[in-house]
Amino acid sequence: MNAVNWASTLAVFDLETTGIDVETSRIVTANVSVIDADGAVLERSDWLLNPGVEIPAGASAIHGISTERAQADGMPAGEGVGQIVERLRAVLERGLPVVAYNAPYDFTILNREARRHGLSALDSPTPVIDPLVIDKAVDRYRKGKRTLEAAAAFYGVPLDDAHDAAADAIAAGRVAQAIAREHGAALPASAAELHTKQVAWAAEQAASFEKYMRANRDPQFTADGSWPER
Repeated sequence: MNAVNWASTLAVFDLETTGIDVETSRIVTANVSVIDADGAVLERSDWLLNPGVEIPAGASAIHGISTERAQADGMPAGEGVGQIVERLRAVLERGLPVVAYNAPYDFTILNREARRHGLSALDSPTPVIDPLVIDKAVDRYRKGKRTLEAAAAFYGVPLDDAHDAAADAIAAGRVAQAIAREHGAALPASAAELHTKQVAWAAEQAASFEKYMRANRDPQFTADGSWPER
C-alpha cells in the first residue's frame, strides 16, 4: 500500500523538443499516460509533431527524431499542441495529479507553444508532482546527479529507453511512486498539499543554487524558482 494517497493513480507527462530554451524550443514528441498504483500503464497517448523548424543535430542525437522524419510523419504543430493541452486538461479535470520530471521545463514549453499557435493554454496546472523537486527535498544531501536516469537507477525503476517521451514520462511516474513508498511519512497525504509544498521547495532550491553559483562561479548568476511553470 502506498504511504500517501496521491500516488495510487497518476497521469504522467513528458516532452522531447528542439532544444533547452523554454522560450524558443518546439515540441517534437510528447506522451501523456495514466499509471495505476503498481506503475502499470492504464492509458497512453503519444504524439509526433512537425515542429515547423529544423531540429538541431544535437537534439536529434538525444531523442532520435530527425527533421526529415518529423516533416514526413509528424502532425502539424498547432494541431498536436492543441491535443496535448486538451489531454492534460482532461486528466486534471478527472482529479488526477500530473507527474512531470523537472516540470517547469515541460509545462513552460507547452505554454509557449500554445500561445505561439493561438491556443488556450493550461491555466496554472494543478496538482503537479515533480519527482526532481521532491527528491531534492526529502534527500537533500545525496551525492551525484539528479537526472531522471540517475533517480530511476537510485529508486530501482527500469528506464531502458531514456529520452523517449513515453519511457521518460512513465519512469517519472514510477519514481514518484517509489519516493512515496520510501518517504511517505515526510510528505503531505494529498496531491493539493504536495503541490503547495513543491512551490516552496522549488523556490528554496533555486535560491540555494543561486547562492552557490554566485559564491563559486558567477557573481551575477540568477536562478528562477518558479514552479511548476515559468
